[in-house]
Amino acid sequence: MLIQALCEYYDILAKAGKVTPAGYSKAKIHYLVHLTPEGEIDNISNWQVTQGEKEKPVPREEQMPERTEKPGIEANIVEHRPLYLFGLNETDGVLSPEDKTGKAKKSHRALVESNLEFLEGLDSPVVNAYRKFLENWNPESETENPHLLGLGKSYSKSNYIFCLKGRPDLLLHLDPGLKSKWEERQSNRGTGGGEMTAQCAVTGEMAPIARIHGKIKGVAGGLATGAVLVGFNNPSECSYGMEQSYNSNISEAAMKKYTEALNYLLNSNRHKVLIDDMTVVFWAMDSGEDSELLLQEMLFGNGQDTLHAEQTERLLQNMLEGAKNGTLTERSFTTLANIDPNVDFYMVGLKPNSSRLALKFIYRRKYADILYNVARFQMDMQVSGQARAVPIYRIKRELVPPKSKDNKVNSAMMARMLEAVLCHAKYPYALFDTMVRRIKIDASDENVRFNEVRAGILKACINRNYTKKKEEEITVGLNTENQNQAYLCGRLFAVLEKLQQEALGNLNRTIKDAYFASASSTPVLVFPKLLCLAQNHLNKVKRPVYFKKLIGQVVDGIQDQFPQRLSLPEQGMFQIGYYQQYQDFFKTESTEEGEEQ
Repeated sequence: MLIQALCEYYDILAKAGKVTPAGYSKAKIHYLVHLTPEGEIDNISNWQVTQGEKEKPVPREEQMPERTEKPGIEANIVEHRPLYLFGLNETDGVLSPEDKTGKAKKSHRALVESNLEFLEGLDSPVVNAYRKFLENWNPESETENPHLLGLGKSYSKSNYIFCLKGRPDLLLHLDPGLKSKWEERQSNRGTGGGEMTAQCAVTGEMAPIARIHGKIKGVAGGLATGAVLVGFNNPSECSYGMEQSYNSNISEAAMKKYTEALNYLLNSNRHKVLIDDMTVVFWAMDSGEDSELLLQEMLFGNGQDTLHAEQTERLLQNMLEGAKNGTLTERSFTTLANIDPNVDFYMVGLKPNSSRLALKFIYRRKYADILYNVARFQMDMQVSGQARAVPIYRIKRELVPPKSKDNKVNSAMMARMLEAVLCHAKYPYALFDTMVRRIKIDASDENVRFNEVRAGILKACINRNYTKKKEEEITVGLNTENQNQAYLCGRLFAVLEKLQQEALGNLNRTIKDAYFASASSTPVLVFPKLLCLAQNHLNKVKRPVYFKKLIGQVVDGIQDQFPQRLSLPEQGMFQIGYYQQYQDFFKTESTEEGEEQ
């Protein structure tokens, strides 16, 4: 599914002029070689452009006839590599055609043979000059060439293109006759030459099968030279006598398309985010980027296009309000400007595995469905009256120990998390388990707050994974009608903590530091002791009647006695009850202060 989708996306991008057409590839060019009509080098000029405030020179990208990525010596048509073009090595300012393996001579000879054969029948000023250059250039006699020596150490690190002297506009690789012949060759390619022809598994057409697949670059943690998505190196991976990627039955054309499309996505920050060591790539099946930018803002919180900021905020607020009122549907997104709600949307997770890429997940949904599910996720995460979008990175951050040097989260869990968001599936149980334990461990750390994101994670997981009836779901804000025993115990703990704070002021060690973890696990062993302490605290507060009444209301809801042991979901309910009750104190105090004023 992935390769087929990328091939289709390539066709969309090619139609919009955003990727190189089939048969061509991009090359970074540093210098322009000016040839006389006789094929001699008249000058070598800088082809780089300046970029940034420091005006750093960077090479220009030129669309060249397709570059080879095969190992060994194989010359391209209209070559750009110096070893092939000039047949000379550079060492400490000295040019020489000699080396241990004879690679320089072999490379130049391969270039001359393949390019002279290709240029037969072509006739233009720049092509003729290049032909004479190939015929007349002798590496042995050019070791003192002033143009090459003048480049210094940059000679061997640079790439080159050719033009006619006095006509820098007549570039060899853009010559109409040369391009026409190249494209004709590409269209007729594969009928012979020992290449394997079979039915392509992607297109269904009979075509030459790719033996080696192109490299994918830009995946975090991967090799700088890139990695392959499809590759067969070991005999155990091969079958029916097939070698390498002949086992995949993916044609050369399809291979070029999917690698080009995936590299395009990985080269754009608008189409990818990094979650620890997993690179997440996403795209809509259109040539625009509005869908990707909107989702990036809503889900990942790191979109960089300020033009969409107002629209995103407004949309999210409407979505949250609509979801809250039960009026949100997929049709709510049909009015979005520049966005097709019915377009297919893909999200893919990639991780490096040596010289290959590992596909961690792939999700495909209609874009309106994606937005609808993201809205429901955001509603799941709301624990206060003020609607705020919670990006994925905030969730990830809350799962990591605050003093840990390694801030990575299990990639499988994050993949399941994204699935839950995009497809409205259950949240991973590991997410809930980790959060409950994280809150218990951090309860005694005054530098770590039990914040709304942590509470939102608990609320989302409990409502979607553990609650069977609508009336049993955790509400946004404190629910005094909720008679869940664990929830009531959490509320009671918050009341007792607040009572202690008002009675004794700031303490080095509170009941939360000493008893929160045990109270959320075995309430029956802790709360009798805490209620006894509360009697002493009531004599020291300004509002004893208020606290007596509140304690009584909560305790009255607890059946017979405090629970002996709380399960993991019940511990989450305890923590939610604690959080919402404690936050309600701040709300009450703000209201009282406003009334006094």
